[in-house]
Amino acid sequence: MTPKETALEIQANHVIQAMKKRNFEAFYCATKEDALAKALSLMEKGSVVANGGSVSVEEIGLLSYVKEHPGEYHFIDRSLAKTMEEKRQCHAQSVLADYYLMSSNAFTKDGELVNIDGTGNRVSCLTFGPKHVIVVVSMNKMVPTVDTAYERIRDYACSPNCIRLGLKTPCALTGFCKDCTSGDSICADFVTKRMSRDPDRIKVILVGEPLGF
Repeated sequence: MTPKETALEIQANHVIQAMKKRNFEAFYCATKEDALAKALSLMEKGSVVANGGSVSVEEIGLLSYVKEHPGEYHFIDRSLAKTMEEKRQCHAQSVLADYYLMSSNAFTKDGELVNIDGTGNRVSCLTFGPKHVIVVVSMNKMVPTVDTAYERIRDYACSPNCIRLGLKTPCALTGFCKDCTSGDSICADFVTKRMSRDPDRIKVILVGEPLGF
């Protein structure tokens, strides 16, 4: 391994121990391929699977795998919803899913998961509902504290996410957070998941390769 790869693994092991104290089960995977294999090993065949919007889950190939193997998983595909009511029904089903797939906008070196959400569907399923939550998050999203996590998200993640989603927020136009209250804002909910009361529920896969925003 290169010195950088070794340093990432050392950092990941520190975070894994910190997350263990918070009742998150965490794993380190150096590559996207390893992360995909780990995620699939955690998911029981025949389960109901849902997802929150996540570039990271897509980039390791997990979302496409679940979609392309209907004989292995029953996938609640929210991308097929055409109306707000259909989206609401998808979210209602997701709350009762066996596995919910997502990333985290950031995480602290002390093991807290930090997220900003627009409609709340993703953070609500992180905090309550699905039997299991699998969080795929790159080591490039590690920050020192919760405050710096929110700074990172607003300064570096929100703008490209708004552009990706075709939203007309100030940050999508300027590249900088304007603390807006736009109807398109994806910064409606700020949620820090500091622990899980259920030690078997949240599993975090830390990935050595850069993913997402």
